[in-house]
Amino acid sequence: MWKMRRLPSVLVSSVVRGANQGDSHGGLYRVDLEAETSEQLLDWNDGGINFDGRGADRGLRGIAVIGDEIFIAASDELFVFDRNFRILASYRNAYLKHCHEIAAFGGSLYLTSTGFDSVLRFDLASRAFNLGLRLIRQGGGYGVQPYDPNATVGPAASMQFHLNNVHLNEYGIFLSGLKLAALAQVTPNSVSIVADIPLGTHNAQPFRGGVLLNDTEADSIVWWTPERHVAIPVPQYPENELLFSGADVTGVARQAFGRGLCRLSDLVFAGGSSPTTVSVYDLAAGERVKSINLTMDVRNAAHGMAVWPFD
Repeated sequence: MWKMRRLPSVLVSSVVRGANQGDSHGGLYRVDLEAETSEQLLDWNDGGINFDGRGADRGLRGIAVIGDEIFIAASDELFVFDRNFRILASYRNAYLKHCHEIAAFGGSLYLTSTGFDSVLRFDLASRAFNLGLRLIRQGGGYGVQPYDPNATVGPAASMQFHLNNVHLNEYGIFLSGLKLAALAQVTPNSVSIVADIPLGTHNAQPFRGGVLLNDTEADSIVWWTPERHVAIPVPQYPENELLFSGADVTGVARQAFGRGLCRLSDLVFAGGSSPTTVSVYDLAAGERVKSINLTMDVRNAAHGMAVWPFD
């Protein structure tokens, strides 16, 4: 059974899918999972925040909290905030494009560069990008091309895998993508396939002898091992309660689009979905424990997620 003394708060970024130039493009929220309340901390279109020249159509994406600093990615820029969400610094790189998730490990921050089929390493001590790893097709499988992200000449833009997630642990770097039917373990010299996974997934990662992910196409959080298979549906709402249904002319906005995942305890995770909702999942029991809805705008979709450690 699910037991936690007290659920923490989490930071959640959201992106308004299919938004037009000049519309709101999402923001950042703190969600108290115990009290089931939320507070918007940043709005990407907030005139009090100087995002001029930073591409107002991008929104905020991956999140990592490191010490007293909060790192949040936009499409081609990494922002650093203090705990009061004042911008301390920001960093760009020619090979950072359409960034999605980010992850911290071993004194570095790793950022997916979806527009270059790459992951970039950012050294937290020197505050500089110092390695790029590009995933490529090689023979009947996959290979990796390391490159200097500070070089004038580097890889050409490419989105054949739509890399959208990076996960790190003591065993290495793990990458997954919307168009990559595998969870790949990557080093500067090699690529190995950890597991085959469905296309269209988000947040795939090795977990307790198996794989945990948002099976976005199946509207479920999924964890499977050789011994068990757990699939927990994300929340869905009556169609007549949704706002702006049909307003997205691109057709990409829909409800129950699962994305965003962070660990709360041994077998308890928080996950995001659209319209922006944060849910708590108990993998041991195979059930969704609770859900906190932030908006019923079906275009507004959760993206990055991280535990807020300052409560």
